[in-house]
Amino acid sequence: MVLPKESDGLRNVHIPVFLKEILEFLNPKPGCAFIDATANGGGHLLAIAERIRPNGQMLAFEIDPEIAKSLVKKFENNSAVIIVNESFANMNAIAKEKNFGSADGIIFDLGLSSLQLEASGRGFSFLRDEPLDMRFDSKRGELKASDIINHSTKEELERIFKDYGQERFARKIAETIVRERKRKSIVRTGELVACIRNAIPIFARHGKIHFATRVFQALRIAVNDELETIQKGITEAIMQLKKGGRVAVISFHSLEDGIVKRIFRQEEKNGVIVQCMKKPLVPTQEEIRKNSRARSGKLRVAQKII
Repeated sequence: MVLPKESDGLRNVHIPVFLKEILEFLNPKPGCAFIDATANGGGHLLAIAERIRPNGQMLAFEIDPEIAKSLVKKFENNSAVIIVNESFANMNAIAKEKNFGSADGIIFDLGLSSLQLEASGRGFSFLRDEPLDMRFDSKRGELKASDIINHSTKEELERIFKDYGQERFARKIAETIVRERKRKSIVRTGELVACIRNAIPIFARHGKIHFATRVFQALRIAVNDELETIQKGITEAIMQLKKGGRVAVISFHSLEDGIVKRIFRQEEKNGVIVQCMKKPLVPTQEEIRKNSRARSGKLRVAQKII
């Protein structure tokens, strides 16, 4: 598909992962009603909106206010697309408020978008020296990543890094942070990266992924309460589907995928849905070559049967 240009108000647009598979499984057609739970840069949203014209409806959630503002501008002349600056955890209430009925299809593209990583200035990337914030929406949450780093106990930090980031050097990193913050508060990404580098063995600084990846992931999840939000959002999405409607979820790490897997299994056991594949789909080598961030993606799809 042709992605939006900078002049469209969506700089460094999020490249949609599994676009071909999403369109095949969800099969958007003219007149259908769809929900994009994570609009991001609008990649999946654009493709689906085109296929449900002329009389379809699209409700798109985007929790980041800057990205939501760009999307509102882009779709200002398309009355069929409703953009809301809300969390998908509130899907049922917002759908009711907007007089949006049951959906034929719902998509989740979980995790961090390219826009947030590259242009937010909120410290999501360990490759830039930025304020250590990591809130998706600063108006909704008071707790910043720097608050966690500077005020959590050593044990709390270790738990966050281990549980949310699966960081094997969680204890040493927590110890180093606690020691360094006594000297000076850690308020920027560069300062946190230096702490992580000093805490881990030399051999661990040159792996396949950047040595700060897991800690930054863990902090982002903790700041935004992502796992509980995903749990609530997927549950509400299943409720919002029409009989025969499908929900597709793209995840990028095992914690996200584990939540989706458990919910799908339980709802299948309850006779509410049936899963469309036994195992999650993974990206093709061609897709990974075009978009390196797709490499850890997994796609699960389920269909509502009652």
